[in-house]
Amino acid sequence: MSRRIEPGADGFDYEVRPIPATRAVKTYRCPGCDHEIRPGTSHVAVWRADDPERGLDDRRHWHTPCWANRATRGPTRKWS
Repeated sequence: MSRRIEPGADGFDYEVRPIPATRAVKTYRCPGCDHEIRPGTSHVAVWRADDPERGLDDRRHWHTPCWANRATRGPTRKWS
C-alpha cells in the first residue's frame, strides 16, 4: 500500500493510506459526511503525521472523495 503525507484543512500534516476494497473488512463512519463506509468499499485511513504513535490510535477512515474535499467540508464529528 502506498502512503503519502498531505496537509489537512486544520493546518496539520496527515499520513494518508489508501485502503483497497479487498482489504476493507469492517464498517467505519466517515468524519467528512457522517455516513458509513461499508466493508468492500475502498477508502483512505488518515492520521496526524507529527506523532506516529498517537496518530495510529487516532486514525480515521474517510471516503476518498470526502478526504479530497476536506478543505470545503469540515469533519462532522470531533476527532476525540
